[in-house]
Amino acid sequence: MTPDELLTKRDLQKFKQELFEFLKPVKESQGLQQQKWLRSKDVRKLLNISTGTLQNLRINGMLSYRKAGSIFFYKTEDIDKMLANPEKKNLKRNP
Repeated sequence: MTPDELLTKRDLQKFKQELFEFLKPVKESQGLQQQKWLRSKDVRKLLNISTGTLQNLRINGMLSYRKAGSIFFYKTEDIDKMLANPEKKNLKRNP
């Protein structure tokens, strides 16, 4: 073997770290999508929305949820349905 072909322990550690950094966003997004129930923080992260926007989706009936104690849970299939139906409901009420 030539010196150019040798791998050191440091080279392998560097490669390992780079590989983990590369795969981290993929693993996080797949982990959220594979869960059946998501917490509010996960939904906000997945949809890139604020706490207030998520609250409005609940209040307006656009996103179903379950509440256990003070924690809101959302089904991934309900989020998918909401995203698949881009039609907005008329939220204004007639007096």
